[in-house]
Amino acid sequence: MARLRRTITLVLGGARSGKSHYAQELAARFPRAIFVATARAVDAEMRRKIARHRQERPSNWKTIEAPVRLSGTIRSESRHADVLVIDCFTLYVSNAMRLSRNAEADNHKAIRELCDAIRASSASIIAVSNEVGSGIVPAFRSARVYRDLLGRLNQEVAAIADNVVLMVAGLPVHIKRSGRVMRRPA
Repeated sequence: MARLRRTITLVLGGARSGKSHYAQELAARFPRAIFVATARAVDAEMRRKIARHRQERPSNWKTIEAPVRLSGTIRSESRHADVLVIDCFTLYVSNAMRLSRNAEADNHKAIRELCDAIRASSASIIAVSNEVGSGIVPAFRSARVYRDLLGRLNQEVAAIADNVVLMVAGLPVHIKRSGRVMRRPA
């Protein structure tokens, strides 16, 4: 099998839009894949979802749990894989916000560190995240801070990504492909 070019791909979409399935399909082309999980099994529903996701992944993929130390995990694990699938930024931001007392400064620093780790990765990166900018403005401050941080992270990663895909009803809509923003003809 020919070595695939190293790329950064961001897969965005709403809940149950097919993001994880699409990311796994992309990663299946690589010989050595590591799945980086950011979810925490905090309740029965989440435990069932994690178990289902594990069953859907190829058995030869290594799984690393990184609910908060994502930058370090990318730096250490990228040496051992051809691709890292990060699923997902949505839960990572939630987990990181719970740890931080100086939320704005700490979380902006974490976004910079995460982007630096992604850029430095020797493996391809396929990152999954929810697109949260299309909904209503949340009534509570903490939810607005969360939405803004995830939106910022999505923007920062999209800026350095080679490919950005928006999943809609299980269908991929390419927003950016090979570093070129997809535009309608004039």
